[in-house]
Amino acid sequence: MAGEITVPTLGESVTEATVAKWFKQPGDAVKADEPLVELETDKVTVEVNSPAAGVLKEHTVKTGASVEVGALLGRIEVGAAGGKAAAAPTAPAKAEPVKAVATPVVAAAQSAPVAASNNGPAVVKMAAENPQVNVAAIAGSGKDGRVTKGDMLTALAGDGFAASPAIGPREERVKMTKLRQTIARRLKESQNTAAILTTFNEIDMSNVMALRNEYKDEFEKKHGIKLGFMGFFVKAVVNALKQIPAVNAEIAGDEIIYKNYYDIGVAVGGPNGLVVPVIRDCDKKSLAQIERDIAMFAGKARDGSLSMADMTGGTFTVSNGGTYGSMMSTPIVNPPQSGILGMHKTEERPVVVKGEIVIRPMMYVALSYDHRIIDGSESVTFLVKVKQAVEDPRRLLLGL
Repeated sequence: MAGEITVPTLGESVTEATVAKWFKQPGDAVKADEPLVELETDKVTVEVNSPAAGVLKEHTVKTGASVEVGALLGRIEVGAAGGKAAAAPTAPAKAEPVKAVATPVVAAAQSAPVAASNNGPAVVKMAAENPQVNVAAIAGSGKDGRVTKGDMLTALAGDGFAASPAIGPREERVKMTKLRQTIARRLKESQNTAAILTTFNEIDMSNVMALRNEYKDEFEKKHGIKLGFMGFFVKAVVNALKQIPAVNAEIAGDEIIYKNYYDIGVAVGGPNGLVVPVIRDCDKKSLAQIERDIAMFAGKARDGSLSMADMTGGTFTVSNGGTYGSMMSTPIVNPPQSGILGMHKTEERPVVVKGEIVIRPMMYVALSYDHRIIDGSESVTFLVKVKQAVEDPRRLLLGL
């Protein structure tokens, strides 16, 4: 009996993927639920598992091909014994067609020869698949020297596995990933569709820095997570969104949809580009819960293990270019959202306070917004509300 391997449903608004890698070749024995092929979508990487035990009969698409949901990827001879690997116990043959199952790439091979035990599951899995790479010799760019998926991709490229053939002595041509293609398309669509403007302000970080320094050790001891600045900004944004609801709305045809919930996207850098995981219901969460979610998503982004559900939706986005040293920028709105807040590097600068010149840690902030739905006065007021809440965190307790 032959079973078909098809592209499963990939998630909301995802209609196609690229075949990144085949784990099995025709003639190989496969077990039920064993990963067969890796698909790269515009959001995450997913594995398609074997629907039953048997032998992989054929690939119907090659690595690098684009496929749509429901497309045929290959066929399995259910219950047959393979000549290239030990056959697994066969599953009872049924007349009904079998369907493949997609799972986010979060599981790792247990026998991976990885020296550092704190490396993420994506690294462990890649190390198992590429034994020629000495993971222990890679200088990890992650926290505490942790090797990330991006570090592994760089190491593989150095060995000639990831880079495309050079087209000249001074340049090379590398195919864009599906994620990078989507980023380019969506950002250009945003510029072409929305009437994007940006307004700026600056925030005196003195009070929030003093608050953090005073309570960070006690906070970490109680909640098991470090106290950062992003949590304060997320809380300040939610407070401002409640007062200026147009910034939390979106345009749908000739209607405006006002959101009565606050799912905030936090832009973080991953091994394949910028990703925006979404923290749900931020208005109902404590500062500790928000900080915990941010840390969790940042770790998953580094390991390349974010799921599609992690990045679906979002009513507003916060992006922190300051982590890369940016002094000022104009972030691009992530459609269908209507606004995005850009944070930047905190630097000591001379400012005038009560007629005197003093040195204060200052941060420039930028709000890019869709002028079709948000008026200039609303955008300025929104940014002022964020500024006031961060400069005086007590206002967040009072909802001011």
